[in-house]
Amino acid sequence: MLKFNNVSAGYGGAEILRNVSLEVKEGEVVTIVGANGAGKTTSLRSLCGLIPLTSGSIEFQGQQINGLQPHEIVDRGITLVPEGRQLFPFITVRDNLLMGAYKKTARKEAEKRLEEVLELFPRVRERLGQYASQLSGGEQQMVAIGRGLMSQPKLLMFDEPSLGLSPLLVSQVFDIIRSIVQSGTTVLIVEQNIGHTLRLADRGYVLENGEVVVDGTGEQLLDDPHVKRAYLGL
Repeated sequence: MLKFNNVSAGYGGAEILRNVSLEVKEGEVVTIVGANGAGKTTSLRSLCGLIPLTSGSIEFQGQQINGLQPHEIVDRGITLVPEGRQLFPFITVRDNLLMGAYKKTARKEAEKRLEEVLELFPRVRERLGQYASQLSGGEQQMVAIGRGLMSQPKLLMFDEPSLGLSPLLVSQVFDIIRSIVQSGTTVLIVEQNIGHTLRLADRGYVLENGEVVVDGTGEQLLDDPHVKRAYLGL
């Protein structure tokens, strides 16, 4: 479904990603893990068309998408749930969710899709008339995920979904992601919480200093000596 072919990218002449190659197959959960500054978010931003590549290419469903505008990439079926949620704080939860259905194809079925999202997040249903700023961090994350689902994505990406959440809420968020995958959506996760995400993922890539240093199945990476030593404290 998705391929990075020797992708390099960065900001203002500073190269952050260096010849990164990875792939995501339809129906998979794939994760990109690593420490702060490793290039994880830059990978997603380059995929979304927010950062131009300096070399390499990105393909989605067999077609090259680097060079397209961000809204054109969304139209192809790629949606990002951003780090820090980035909701509109002073509009209602309902309107925040409907913002995710701005694509023409999604707009036609916005109310139907909204009902599906609310079935997944019963707590959000209770908050529809409140401002997003009045919600807890966990509730805001649910709204952010729901907004992403409103666009009917083929590939849903998560940037640090566990950031700032309690351990209990982290487990709930990963359970939600698991149910999203079971419903047929392909998922790509960027995450520092390596233990949780590798237990969920079919496959993963470890980024260090903008380069892939290890890749394999989630189980293989959990057992990898380098991953254990560097990221799991084992």
